[in-house]
Amino acid sequence: MIARSRRRSLRLLAVAALVVAAVVAAAAFLYQGSAPTEVSGASDDGATIVWAVGDGGDGSDEAKEVADLIAEDAPDRLLYLGDVYETGTAEEFDENYDSVWGDLADITEPTIGNHEYFEREQGYLPYWEEQKGREQPLFYSFDLAGWEIISLNSENDLEPKEEQLAFLEDELAEPGTCRVPFWHTSRYSAVPEGDEPVVQPFWDALRGHTEMIVSAHEHNMQRLEPIGGITQLESGAGGHGLYDLDPEDPRLAFGDDETYGALRLELEPGLARYAFVASDGEVLDEGEIRCEPLEGGS
Repeated sequence: MIARSRRRSLRLLAVAALVVAAVVAAAAFLYQGSAPTEVSGASDDGATIVWAVGDGGDGSDEAKEVADLIAEDAPDRLLYLGDVYETGTAEEFDENYDSVWGDLADITEPTIGNHEYFEREQGYLPYWEEQKGREQPLFYSFDLAGWEIISLNSENDLEPKEEQLAFLEDELAEPGTCRVPFWHTSRYSAVPEGDEPVVQPFWDALRGHTEMIVSAHEHNMQRLEPIGGITQLESGAGGHGLYDLDPEDPRLAFGDDETYGALRLELEPGLARYAFVASDGEVLDEGEIRCEPLEGGS
């Protein structure tokens, strides 16, 4: 394990079930530029709680432990960062994903991973359409606690690439940097030969418009030093095995390749508090990222 931040015990925040239900009911998506809807925070200190994790759709005990950790925190949202094993068929979504993460489906906002991309018409899309009761786009955005959350498709050369980039350009027209873009495949990684240039167009478009990017794909937890002004947070320790990190990678500010866990964010206007948390509740790394509020008050 590689860690450069102090550890402490996580004090999970309890949120009343009725409040969570009200927040979930108030949620709304922005489909390719439709009008934003603000969602209020529900934590004790006024922050909105968002967890992010990927690579845990295998039905394993390890994945169940991570899902239980998140559920006990009663978050406002879960960003599932992709990968349902092995190929994301309808049966695998039922047996390997829903059996572990299904209780969180009402608050989950997904992005598609490489394992389920090519079977998406029978697995990913119908599963999420049934859960959400509406069409499930491969890229979309929504507003939450003064932040714009943007889900993008990093698979198959960003297909449909031009349409996605036009969507992203439109989303970034509003000045400010309080955005959380998320997708599956990390652009940079301290896993040997882990960098993925295919998502560079997203990174180029987002430079100057966000302070952070959240991704997975590499089965570990990483926080990289800012690259082009952007902090990349990788949360791929969701349960399906772990990948070794290169401890000598100079970009690595924090890394853990021995522990299953997830990324926890507390969002409020102009500020995000992040923590990488092990499945037993131990905080492995934590800090703050400040941002410039969006001019439109998203």
